[in-house]
Parts: sequence; C-alpha cells; structure tokens
Amino acid sequence: MANRNTVWSEVLAEELAKVGLQEVCLAPGSRSTPLVLAIAAHPNIKIYTHLDERSAGFFALGLAKASMRPVALVCTSGTAAANFFPAVIEAHQSGVPLLVLSADRPFELRDSGANQSIDQVRLYGSFALWSVDVALPEAQPEAVFIRSLRTLAARAYATATGPRPGVVHLNLPFRKPLEPTPVPNDLSEPPADATERAEAFTRVIRPTPKLESNKISELGQALSECKSGIIICGVDCPREAAFLNALNNLSGQTGFPILTDAASGLRFSELGTLAGFDSYLATDCVPQPEFILRFGRAPTSAPLQRYLAGLEPKENWQVSAAGLWAEETHQLTRFIKTDEIDFCEQLTQALKVREYQSKPELKERFSQLETLNWNFWQDKLEEEYFDGSIGYNLVQSLPDDSVLFVGNSLSVRHLEQFGYAKNKSLDVYANRGASGIDGNISTALGLGAAHSNKPLFMLLGDLTLYHDMNGLWGLRHLENPVTIILLNNNGGGIFRRLPIADYEPEFSQYFLTPPDLDFKYTAALYGLEYMQVDSLESFQQALSKATYPKLIDVQTDSAQDADIRNSLMKQYQTFIKENL
Repeated sequence: MANRNTVWSEVLAEELAKVGLQEVCLAPGSRSTPLVLAIAAHPNIKIYTHLDERSAGFFALGLAKASMRPVALVCTSGTAAANFFPAVIEAHQSGVPLLVLSADRPFELRDSGANQSIDQVRLYGSFALWSVDVALPEAQPEAVFIRSLRTLAARAYATATGPRPGVVHLNLPFRKPLEPTPVPNDLSEPPADATERAEAFTRVIRPTPKLESNKISELGQALSECKSGIIICGVDCPREAAFLNALNNLSGQTGFPILTDAASGLRFSELGTLAGFDSYLATDCVPQPEFILRFGRAPTSAPLQRYLAGLEPKENWQVSAAGLWAEETHQLTRFIKTDEIDFCEQLTQALKVREYQSKPELKERFSQLETLNWNFWQDKLEEEYFDGSIGYNLVQSLPDDSVLFVGNSLSVRHLEQFGYAKNKSLDVYANRGASGIDGNISTALGLGAAHSNKPLFMLLGDLTLYHDMNGLWGLRHLENPVTIILLNNNGGGIFRRLPIADYEPEFSQYFLTPPDLDFKYTAALYGLEYMQVDSLESFQQALSKATYPKLIDVQTDSAQDADIRNSLMKQYQTFIKENL
C-alpha cells in the first residue's frame, strides 16, 4: 500500500468482492488508475477490458442479465461515464443490476475549465436507483471513514440487486498521484479498528416478499368467480426451474393456457406453452377470457397487446416481485408485488382447496388455433425465402442449450411470430427494456461470456450491427463458438409496417435510410469468417459450417419481404377461418 488513493481503492475493491462482485468491465483511462490497479490485484474479480465505454456498458449488461448479479463498470472522468448512459438506461428499464464506478476530478478542478472534467454528480438522474458522490481519499482518515467505504460497498451492491434490480452509481474523485507512488505522511494501511474481516464487513439481508394467507384466500375467491382465463408471460420472466414448475402447476390447476413471449425465457423450455399467437390473435377467431394473469414485462407482440387492450375481463392481474408496472393501457384490477414462485404455489394450493375448475372451451380453442397455426406456417416457412423464414429455420436448426440473442426492430418481431421449436431448450434474450438497437452485439457477447460452455448465436438487422460494430472487439473475451446471422435488408425495414411507407421520397431518405454497406470488411477487421447467402439452402449450409466466429450475411429485400409476409398473412387468415 503506497498512498491514500491506493488504500482507499483496495478497501473498496476488497469489500465489493466480499459482498458478491465477481466481474468488472473497464475501459482504459488515467483518473481511474487507483481503482483499476486495486481491482486487477484482487484474485476473485474477473476483468473484461474494452476500448469503447458504450460497448463495455452493454457487455456488462449481458453478463448481469445472464446471472442477475451486479457487474461493475469502471471508467475515467469526462465523457467516458456518459458513454455508459445507453446501457444504464437499458439496465434500469429491464431491471438488470449494474454498479457504475466513475473516476472523477477532485472538487477544486470541477467547473474550473480543467481538462476532461464534466459534471458527473448524479449523471444518470432517475435511471440510477442510488447515486453517491463519494468523498475524496484522506491522508490520515478516522477509522469511521474506512468503515464507511466498507458499508458503502455493501449498500451499493444490495441496492443494485433488489428488490427492484437496477443501477447504482458511485462517483469517485481522486487527486494525483494516481499511481501507487509513496507519499510522505500519507496513509499506508487502513486504521487498525477498521481493518478487513474474513467475511464481508456488512451484509444486507432482505426477506422475500410473500403474500399473507388471507390475501391468497381473497385472490382465490376472486379468481373462482372467473370460469376462463389466460396466463401471459412477457419479456424477462424469472428463468429459474422452480418458476417453470410452479407456473406449470398453476396452469394445470386452472386449465389456463400460457402465452409466452419469445424473449420471456420460457418459450423454448420444457414448459408447454403457446407460441403462435402473434399470427392468430390478428384474426377475429379468438375467445374472450374472464381472467388475465401477467408475468414479466410488456410483451413484444403487437397483436397480443391489441387483443389484451380490447378485452373486458372480470379480473386482470400482474405479478411482479420487483414492483415493476408493465401494462400500458391501465386496465389492471390488481397489481401484486410478491415473489412470483411463491405466488404460483400458494394460489395453486388455494384453488385445489376450492376444487376450482374452469370451463374447457377457451383452452380448447387456443389449442386448436395453435395447431392450425403451425400446420399452416411450417411448410410456408420452409419454402418461402424472406427474413421471417430465416428466424424460423434458425430456431429449428439450433442445438439444444444454445444461447440466442435477438436484436430489436424487425429481428425480434420475426422471432416473436415465427420462433417455434417443439421440445427444444434454448436460452433466448433481447434488450426490450428501452428496445434500442444500440449495444446489441456487446450485450450478446456479455451473455456469451456468462454462458461460456454454450454456443452463442445472434439474429440482428444491418442497422443494429452497424450501431455496435465496435462491440465486435469483445469477441476476444469469448471461447465459445459465435455465429452472427445478419438480416441484411439494407435499411430500416421495420418502417415498412408503418403508414409512413406510403410517402416517398421522404420514406426512403429519412426513415428507410439504406446504409449501402459491405459487411465483409467488418468481418475481416474483427476476424470473422464471412459468408453471404441468398436462399434457405445456402443459409442452412452456412449455418452448419463449423468455422467460428462467423458472420452469415443474409441478403434480403425489405420491400419484397413485406409483400411476401402480407400475402402469407392473407392466406393464413383464410386458412384459419376455413379450418375452425
């Protein structure tokens, strides 16, 4: 230990590791030197180095999304911390725990015109659960100062990880010298009565939110008055096996079908769910349930959201342990802040006691629609070549236990409508908190690093890849095979689904914005095998080629793709009506 900065940083790093911190993503810089050296010296913290702070932020998001443990971000002062902001927003919106440790200038250099100095205090505003402008290290601090660092680590980690997971920002000013240079009369070790312990200095203990028996009885009574219902699993539901089991038991007890979002974490699992609703909810052949039960965040499917908005059920519930509201039409009759697993188990038991039985007609109709749906689409998606059929055939081809990250815009919508594989187990993720196309590659690579023993696949559009090409530098942190499937329709094809598509030349110039980029040079720059395909057959051949990492450039035409999908949907609606 050489000086106050070294001691201070080592105490903070040591205590963060003891309360659970295992991974840090950092970008190089000078002002963060004491923190970087302290973290690098700790044997229980793994460091992922990045050249670009925005990519570092999203890589950390992917790591934390996979484990739901806080991952720390470290940067120097100035705009470095501002480049974390997009990832901070996504983490806040999607309930992913992150710790941002931003180095800063001391107070005498703030608002002074000093180089690389901006106002970093509460930089992330309401997107951080807690922001602390931490005191400067002192030369000869009282023991309570060191103890405050230890408790700060415990409080920051606990705040980030629940009950509503999110972002905690610690802004950490340092005066020079930043390197471990001995300074006369400076602190060389913590005061004796504030030294480290074998275990964490402070641990924050929280009870799991559970409903009292009288509340469960009340809910059971309310549900018993409804004779039909559906269960909606939106984006980012709990992924634990215990939740799948509890949810399956509740569905079995009630007779309610489960509709799972492609990014819920549940669709590609042992849980028997409905996956084709994005198509058949666009018809007028779907029954009206008396009860709706929601888990997770808002679903991706626009037809599902329109269907739910048009219902008038007796009971409309959302369950969220984190207390996150995810119903934009404001039709909930009950918002239940409790542990999802415990809720399912207790409600199942309460309904058993009541000998609850639903009317079977609704479940039978949904089951019939689901069967008809895939009877129609299976042949069509194996014959027609358009971007939607790529999503379907990709899922069919993926090996069990693969990780699939799907980009926003059209990619996630194709997977939502056509992503189906019976009896296949996949870990599927998407950034649906703010639904941006920034940082998608870095998030996927973070997920791959967390699932290091599984192959990683990405399904992305060309604008999404363009927005995070810097993130490809993070490939060096992965050992697992990586495959990027690029839906290259040369622009923002999602806008063809909106009325603005009828207005030219404004549509092409300001919305479609074709980038006209050749991504083989991107692949060469970052060391990916590049394969360009223009048919389902050549796509399957490229997908099966055991060369990694690889970029499969799927050439499609957004106007033609939209026409094919629209034509198929018209055929689909006729098929459904004729076969019901």
